[in-house]
Amino acid sequence: MTPEEILARFEAAALRRRPLEGIWQACYDHALPTAGDAPLFDATAADAAEQLAASLLAELTPPWSRWFGLAAARPGGPDAAGTMEAAAEALQAHLDRSNFAMEMHEAFLDLVVAGTGLMLVQEAPPGAPSALTFTAVPLREAVLEEGPEGRLDTVFRALRMTPDAIALRWPQAVLPQLEANVRHRVVEASFPDPAGGHRYAAILADEAGAVPLASGRFAQSPFIAFRWLKVPGETYGRGPVQKALPDIRTANKVVELVLKNASIAATGIWMAEDDGVLNPATVRLVPGAIIPKAPGSSGLTPLAAAGNFDVSQLVLGDLRARIRTALLADRIEAANKPNMTATEVLARNDQAARLLGATYGRLQAELLTPLVARCLGILARRGEVPRGDLRMTYASPVARAEARRAAGETLMFIQAAAALGPEATALLDGAAAARWLARTLGAPAGLLRDAPLPATSPEE
Repeated sequence: MTPEEILARFEAAALRRRPLEGIWQACYDHALPTAGDAPLFDATAADAAEQLAASLLAELTPPWSRWFGLAAARPGGPDAAGTMEAAAEALQAHLDRSNFAMEMHEAFLDLVVAGTGLMLVQEAPPGAPSALTFTAVPLREAVLEEGPEGRLDTVFRALRMTPDAIALRWPQAVLPQLEANVRHRVVEASFPDPAGGHRYAAILADEAGAVPLASGRFAQSPFIAFRWLKVPGETYGRGPVQKALPDIRTANKVVELVLKNASIAATGIWMAEDDGVLNPATVRLVPGAIIPKAPGSSGLTPLAAAGNFDVSQLVLGDLRARIRTALLADRIEAANKPNMTATEVLARNDQAARLLGATYGRLQAELLTPLVARCLGILARRGEVPRGDLRMTYASPVARAEARRAAGETLMFIQAAAALGPEATALLDGAAAARWLARTLGAPAGLLRDAPLPATSPEE
């Protein structure tokens, strides 16, 4: 596409996104407020949203452990397992030295609040501690399109940059005469290439027209867009804050009214007869004040409150409980409860799998797999990992919990078969069972022999 066609497609997609911007802004105002927003009186949603984003980081991409594994798509010989383990270690080392954990947490905040997150994965300049650099793109800068396979494979990013920043980002670009210290509109676009891979273009959308800044082709898209959940027919996702927004708004209003009533209860509302002696306009209700009144006058009389705000505490408690349930804060706190038995832990893991199975499955497909593929593509160009058809395996805490459940069922079967007697035990292949358990539980490849040892006689 030409720069003009890219900008026209971007404007059309931005027009389709516009009806959602109001609900997104309301979600941010109540869950991630910034300076200048409307006053926020209840922080339940903001606290729960931050907890959920931190929990997603810990359960899907924990920065202190490896949350993925690599395997060859086709058997590659006896050293394939060791090669894949070395490649996974190399990728983990680059992730640990990069800004991945910080930017991923910010992207999860967008995911929780607005239902859609966007991560930009780029190759770092030579000499940087890591070959990878990550940028959590704010949703207000992103305009997305869904492809025929149901993925957000077309991404537009609109931002404003100064001429110096543009020259630093794209040093090969030929810029027209631009006014210094003024932010100019720049549009980045990534879209599928019919020949394979993704096309990338950066365009300066100035008053003079569309000026191309850079263009190229990537094997994997540098932009990775992912959603919390999706309704059929919609492009952007829906997050838990959007689902709980009616309760969040109501709780905020109830707290505001409670505070106003508390102010009235503390200072009171008074009535007085203006009999020429008492001037209500000059009365000051301070300790030690003497207020004159005429004989026979009632003086200052307190006005009884018309409403009873005791019921507001019951309503507010119910609203806060629903908000925390919608944002999974009650499940996060329960998982951190001390002195839990193994049965309780397994039961809570099963409950979490039922509640978040669809969300975790979508995040694995839209976030984790494209993210690892993009990072491996960058490292392969640098020669740090082998090129080839690699298969990613999931090793996050969520995936390990499911693997432990499958391993527990298999061990239960082995014990039941052993209890049936020697004939049932003879049907079991102990070596195959051990290898399956090692793969399922993510044991290091170096713990297993490449082939079983030959049998020996008792004399030997």
